[in-house]
Amino acid sequence: MKRLFVLAVVAGVLGVGAPALAAGPIPIVAAENFYGDVAQQIGGADVRVTSVLSNPDQDPHLFEASPSVARAISAARFVIYSGIDYDPWMAKLLGAARGSDRTVIVAAELVGKKTGDNPHIWYDPNTMLTLAKVLADDLSAADSAHRSDYQARLVRFQQSMKPIQARVAALHERLAGTPVTATEPVFGYMFDALDMQVRNQSFQLAVMNNTEPSASDVAAFESDLKTHKVKLLVYNSQASDPIAERMMKLAKASHVPVVGAAETEPPGKTYQHWMASELDAVDRALPK
Repeated sequence: MKRLFVLAVVAGVLGVGAPALAAGPIPIVAAENFYGDVAQQIGGADVRVTSVLSNPDQDPHLFEASPSVARAISAARFVIYSGIDYDPWMAKLLGAARGSDRTVIVAAELVGKKTGDNPHIWYDPNTMLTLAKVLADDLSAADSAHRSDYQARLVRFQQSMKPIQARVAALHERLAGTPVTATEPVFGYMFDALDMQVRNQSFQLAVMNNTEPSASDVAAFESDLKTHKVKLLVYNSQASDPIAERMMKLAKASHVPVVGAAETEPPGKTYQHWMASELDAVDRALPK
């Protein structure tokens, strides 16, 4: 009953329709705060960004949209979300909205990902570089008076990502082929960039989809930890799952290094700082 009431209110708010572009900062709503951060870096003082998911203590999979989120979307000129079923609530809210002057950017579509692919696409730095370029061009088209500002900020963003790319390249050279595991595929695209050998993927998918891993998957995971077939465990530091917590405790007891990976950008950090800290954690966990 409560959910039906909320959806009714949301539908009523969105039914007003999106306003035309007004004077002043362009309103942007990002479903996740790492997209909001990139939008702020590209838009600067010419945009006003609202990030919906930004609480590091909140499990994104349990999020339910509220009327305040609907109002923010109704007023937005640009909306950014991940897609491929990571944030389906955003697609539903946009589907209920009227108005043809809103620009919607779906990050997964920009990088050719589809439903069934690993949805944690922001752990691939190339996703954010692509998003930044598309957003800078779209903002330039919508607000041509500030085109040079958007393009200059894009260049600064691209330059700021080069140390991340260099760090990935250096770690790839040292860690490629290293066997690793994870409780969920949150860090999957970064593992791919580092060319590390990821084990227990069916276990990870089960946990991500809130289903019980098979007994054989659990046994294989436990064996990998106990016999040190894997050199690192990455766990989702933002979602609680009993079987995942059990594997994390077993890793620590077996002296397998453990690194956390979150699904929202930590407070006080930019995307660049966040990715650098994650790469540093992997580097420290797997010393030369």
